[in-house]
Amino acid sequence: MSDRIQKQLDFIVELDKMKSIFRHTILTDRSRRENDAEHSFHIATMAIILKEHSVYPDVDLTRVMKMLLVHDLVEIDAGDTFAYDDLGNESKQLRESRAAERIYGLLPADQGSELMALWREFDAAATHDAKFAAALDRLQPMLNNLHTDGHTWRESGVTLEKVRSRAEPIREAIPAVYEAVWPQIEGMIRSILGAGA
Repeated sequence: MSDRIQKQLDFIVELDKMKSIFRHTILTDRSRRENDAEHSFHIATMAIILKEHSVYPDVDLTRVMKMLLVHDLVEIDAGDTFAYDDLGNESKQLRESRAAERIYGLLPADQGSELMALWREFDAAATHDAKFAAALDRLQPMLNNLHTDGHTWRESGVTLEKVRSRAEPIREAIPAVYEAVWPQIEGMIRSILGAGA
């Protein structure tokens, strides 16, 4: 077996660990928390469905889907950092950078470099592709919260302002979708935390 194929197979086997990394978001049937592999599949599929609503006409769907499928691979080493965990987010960048070096480094250099570049682009959220991808990554757990009576928001005691801030990439990249879901999100948060949320 060639060294290239061995590295690719080793990387593929490593991907299986995504199935054991559980996020705070619960499934809409409320049976359990979703894992990273399910989240990545879900948002990559959302890209296909919601691309027509992107404000960026030059969005490259293939690049966006690649970003969405590989950006959370770093959580194999770094773990999932809950979006509303201020303390955990302080060390997130360092933990994820180290993880990215190791995990994408398992691949042959050309493929590892490509995935590392996509991860960095997603993380920087500066290009149109990355902005669209980030919007989908923010939207998916919000939709799950809407369909679980705000489960994650309830257990973490988030404020309306924190959720509004997390929703900003949605408003920027897919405003029609934002306008469709924000009133429901705001209503759910207000019902959880009271009118002064």
